[in-house]
Amino acid sequence: MTIRTYVDRATLSLAAARRAAQAIRDAIGARGAARIIAATGASQFEFLDALTQAPGIDWTRVEMFHLDEYVGLPASHPASFRRYLLERLIDKAGIVRYHLLDVERDANGVAERVGRELARAPIDIAFVGIGENGHLAFNDPPADFETERPYLVVALDEACRRQQVGEGWFASIADVPARAVSMSVRQILKSHEIICVVPDARKAEAVRACFEGDVSPMAPASILRTHPNTTVYLDRDSAALLAPSARGGILADAACD
Repeated sequence: MTIRTYVDRATLSLAAARRAAQAIRDAIGARGAARIIAATGASQFEFLDALTQAPGIDWTRVEMFHLDEYVGLPASHPASFRRYLLERLIDKAGIVRYHLLDVERDANGVAERVGRELARAPIDIAFVGIGENGHLAFNDPPADFETERPYLVVALDEACRRQQVGEGWFASIADVPARAVSMSVRQILKSHEIICVVPDARKAEAVRACFEGDVSPMAPASILRTHPNTTVYLDRDSAALLAPSARGGILADAACD
């Protein structure tokens, strides 16, 4: 795993998008298609905007899989990640092959069906973030590091649900669904490359716990340290609690590698 720290959120998002775009182009060049996993949430806004504007990607050759979704939430809800992906990635880029988690009703059935599609071939690149509680996708602590199932129906802890309120997706914690379908930790780790986009000061405690503490289910995203081709993109604020040796130098240019 590699950590790259940038001067601000905009620069880190552009840098991550540049790398993501190159990985997609490389996969298409090598095999004629790319399979990706897309994250959602407020932390991914600028990254996805930059990625959809990246040159030279034939998005009709990209197959996209959904990372996680709330159980019981209609796609029309402002917090629906299906809606988010359609508006911010699928429709903007012109992706024609995608697998959304429509778990408004049959969560287990959809998890199994999309999981079978996911397992048909390797994933080239996964885009992920880290929650304020250290979660990876919706794998809250203590996360299941052992299951091989592609998707799980999980219970959301209070810290996760409060984050959703804090980001403005819901009016109160009572409005946040108690369950979600999440890609499993081991399934995420099967991706050939992982790009982890983590801006903002509110993520600093989680970043320190995951990247300076033990690799532990209590800090779910700490498992990324075991993946040989993961790059974590931080800004000055999200890296603020890391030791200088861990965060490295602060880069001012998205073109810096």
